[in-house]
Amino acid sequence: MFLLTFVLAILFSLMSETTLLGVSLPVALLVLGFIIFLGILFDIIGIAVTCQDTTAYTAMASKRIRGAKQAIKLVQSAGMVSNICNDVVGDICSIVSGAMGAAISARLILKATLINELVAGIIISSFIAAFTVGGKAAGKKIAIHKSQQIVFTLGQIFAFFSKREAH
Repeated sequence: MFLLTFVLAILFSLMSETTLLGVSLPVALLVLGFIIFLGILFDIIGIAVTCQDTTAYTAMASKRIRGAKQAIKLVQSAGMVSNICNDVVGDICSIVSGAMGAAISARLILKATLINELVAGIIISSFIAAFTVGGKAAGKKIAIHKSQQIVFTLGQIFAFFSKREAH
């Protein structure tokens, strides 16, 4: 997990930092929003997988419904899936969004003489925290109530990219 987290953190940071270079403030805010959304999405996936058991997917697999086998594998690996989605990707997104917030605050401070450094930092970090925590809270409700649909959709996505399963 350490190595995976390290590599993913480098990739996320590299993508976000290079994207921020030379782009306008609205584009930087869109990238920041995307990183926050990605963290929320992976949090939803991690929770949805841990809420499910294999019963419904076993019935689907017996009817050869595409994606059911992959859904079973996801549920059987719920601990690892949750760890990767919630802890690795979710935490990396939170850290990267915080760093991006600091970079955006610095940009605002450099461009405007009336913005106090402390105020800019507090406002940006507060928005990031509010969107992240609020989004994850709403996402948890969605993940719990729609967990079967989420896991089955993921199974179908994995099946689409799988070469082994014909149906």
